[in-house]
Amino acid sequence: MESFLEAWNLISENLRSQITEVSYDTWFSKLKPVSLDFDEGVAIIQAPNEFHKSTLERGFHKYLNNAIQSVFGPEITFRLVTPNERPERKKTVQTEEYEYTFDTFIEGSSNKFAYAACRYVAKEPAKNYNPLFIYGNSGLGKTHLLNAIGRELKDNFPEMNVIYVKGDQFANELIEAIRIGSTAGFREKYRKADALLIDDIQFIAGKESTQEEFFHTFNTLYEAKKQIVLTSDRPPKDIATLEDRLKTRFEWGLTADIQPPDYETRVAIVRRKAEIIGLTLPDAVCEFIGMRLKSNIRQLEGTVKKLKAIQLVDGLTPTYSTAQRAISDIVTNDQPTPVTVDKIIEEVGRTYGVSPQDIRSAKRSANVSLARQISMYVVREITELSMVDIGQAFGGRDHSTVVYALQQVEEKMQRDSVLRATVSDIIKNIRDR
Repeated sequence: MESFLEAWNLISENLRSQITEVSYDTWFSKLKPVSLDFDEGVAIIQAPNEFHKSTLERGFHKYLNNAIQSVFGPEITFRLVTPNERPERKKTVQTEEYEYTFDTFIEGSSNKFAYAACRYVAKEPAKNYNPLFIYGNSGLGKTHLLNAIGRELKDNFPEMNVIYVKGDQFANELIEAIRIGSTAGFREKYRKADALLIDDIQFIAGKESTQEEFFHTFNTLYEAKKQIVLTSDRPPKDIATLEDRLKTRFEWGLTADIQPPDYETRVAIVRRKAEIIGLTLPDAVCEFIGMRLKSNIRQLEGTVKKLKAIQLVDGLTPTYSTAQRAISDIVTNDQPTPVTVDKIIEEVGRTYGVSPQDIRSAKRSANVSLARQISMYVVREITELSMVDIGQAFGGRDHSTVVYALQQVEEKMQRDSVLRATVSDIIKNIRDR
């Protein structure tokens, strides 16, 4: 049981690498680990309800199975249960949940300025740094700092209405609000915030209705002297399909970047991550990990969690050997996780307000056809699928249909700089996930 609870974060990270963030938030973030029986080879996981359970079993079984076996090996399978059928626990175990706070953030030369700005905003919201725009590559601590601001604001100002949301979640909520006719409620939610914290704001770029809505939300909050904090993987000027009026507003306050951590900071991060999950690491092992993994804090954290799982499952004390085992997948495969057609179709669909089902369907309306053609083009650009395989992935279309779609997108991109920038952003967003 303790092994399962300790390893759940590692399993969750593996799931995130296989699917889109939206799919993870919708279907996997609500799961709870219940028990693990090595003798029977079964991990019991609780889904919130029967519909959730059946959807996971029908459409996402392989992803969850892959994630569990990546940690515990091929001898372990899983079984989903609902609260009504959840088995009795033999033992209640309290888990140490990692918290995104300023105290757990490791400050170094690469993030010193951004860290100081975030601390100031949490202490003196909407005074000098409004908006605060933090940017840097994936895995360097932007989400940690954003959550730390939110937590500190709630501690310092309990009456504040602090809203944290991801850029694509903001867009999806708007799409749903438009669909069911509840845009007034959507606006009420966000424009009543005392502090609005948006992670990965670049995901609203290229989405016309979302940008329009956020423009007015931004203005309302800014004029009311409410704090706005945004994060992105690049500075405002480099978000190609972001409207100029938003780029300008994002630069009204303070812009701060986060760079990859230096060696000393990396070693300190490894030590701190190990301390948080109760793992004792020799100095030599911390230094070895810090030397081998240089660009991504998530990789450091994942390695520490992997060492914890190895200790719990195999009973092995962390050494050079187990550290090499823990980082082997990262070191030997520095390429991004392979991108699936599903991920591409979901991202294009979000950009153009079209469902994945419609993209794969025979519908011929202008917006659906464009989204389908762009999806095929992006699949060709960032996967190794053949024209025939691409056609099969899009509802069994033939080779000539795929060729025509690619030609259409290329011709349109030559004439339309906005479309060209939109496609470029879609490709970047998919590769960064």
